[in-house]
Amino acid sequence: MTASALIDQVPGPVSKAASDKLNTVFDARAVHFVVDYDKSEGTYIVDVDGNKYLDVYSQIASIPVGYNNAALAAAAKSPAMISALINRPAIGNYPSAQWHDVLQNGLLRAAPRGLDKIFTAQSGSEANELAYKAAFMLYRRKQRAAGAWTPEEVSSCLDNAAPGSPDLAILSFARSFHGRGFGSLSTTRSKAVHKLDIPAFDWPQAPFPQLQYPLEKHAARNAAEEARCLARVEELLQTWRCPVAAVIVEPVQSEGGDNHASPAFFQGLRALTARRGVCLIADEVQTGFGATGRFWGHEHWRLPAPPDMVTFSKKAQTAGYFFGNPLLVPDQAYRQFNTWIGDPARVLLCKAVIEEILDNNLVEQCARVGDVLYAELEKLAVKYPAEIRDLRGKGQGTFIAFDVEDPVGFVAAMKKRGVNIGTCGVSTVRLRPMLIFDETHVPVLINTMEAVLSAL
Repeated sequence: MTASALIDQVPGPVSKAASDKLNTVFDARAVHFVVDYDKSEGTYIVDVDGNKYLDVYSQIASIPVGYNNAALAAAAKSPAMISALINRPAIGNYPSAQWHDVLQNGLLRAAPRGLDKIFTAQSGSEANELAYKAAFMLYRRKQRAAGAWTPEEVSSCLDNAAPGSPDLAILSFARSFHGRGFGSLSTTRSKAVHKLDIPAFDWPQAPFPQLQYPLEKHAARNAAEEARCLARVEELLQTWRCPVAAVIVEPVQSEGGDNHASPAFFQGLRALTARRGVCLIADEVQTGFGATGRFWGHEHWRLPAPPDMVTFSKKAQTAGYFFGNPLLVPDQAYRQFNTWIGDPARVLLCKAVIEEILDNNLVEQCARVGDVLYAELEKLAVKYPAEIRDLRGKGQGTFIAFDVEDPVGFVAAMKKRGVNIGTCGVSTVRLRPMLIFDETHVPVLINTMEAVLSAL
């Protein structure tokens, strides 16, 4: 399949009518176009007007191995999937006899190094919320040592008061995105539209390095910038009005504009949090499951010790967090709990995703194709230096981005030429291809970009 010829209108008339109809019962204002999923295949998405697009946005980075993947379809039709769907167990109370093996042979097969335990969830926001809870409970558990809960703690927490409801914080970074729940939203710092009108916790925000590109020309300046940000993190951990139980960070700040930092920055952050007894949470909702040319984005950091928790969702088709410290298991049952604790059907689908990724060496493919794609984008950036600025993501698989003057206009022009692509931050165009994106797709993307750039 190849990208479509020039498209007259996106969304087309059929898509627009379907969106308007949907809008009468469901807020459809954010709809890009309405999709015919039965006709979509592999790396190509088809809308209800019959237009076909090379999809390098992938449902906000959440499609791992292509539309209508045969292995995933087989998993969806399996007896185990049917049972999980129609019986949907309350996992914490009534797990199936197969649940251990499903986790062991699926999600835990892909566990980050040093993290051999898991708590499943339903979304990236929920995964981060649960990780925050785990960090808070660990902090208080260490304070109590072997002590039991006091009667004061038990009674006061029901009134949202101390000492049972302690004043603790999670530190996040400027321009970060960690979700839209109450706790996760308090650590989200990317756009006002996410946060406006919503009460928030008074939690600290550290600066995230603002690197200059190309990196090799600004090494000294970037190193100083990262040192400045680390110093501010340390200062906040020492001086914030209440104890900080955890620091959360994305390997690449995605929604905030695809902002990168060096392995040295993250190594410094790991050393700093370890020294102060603060949990380090790696938010791998977008970067996990192979997107950066490693199964986990934090593998690029080359840490001597892993993060305390790694949250995930998107390409996993399920969600949750990995951890290793047994003290992160709460001291009593029902403290980290809800009815479904995720969705066994989605965990089964994730098992099939992991098998597809590992059996077909898709992480290695992503790394290889990313190098090819980046090299071609570098040529375009040289040819159109005013239009493609701050190209970044070298050595990060296909997790590549660049800035343009008019990202909305650029994306609209790309769609009219049959490429579905997305934006982030203020002026950034981001690439989020599926893991099955290969060398044959590179010229389709590059030629389309050149057609758009030459028309500007």
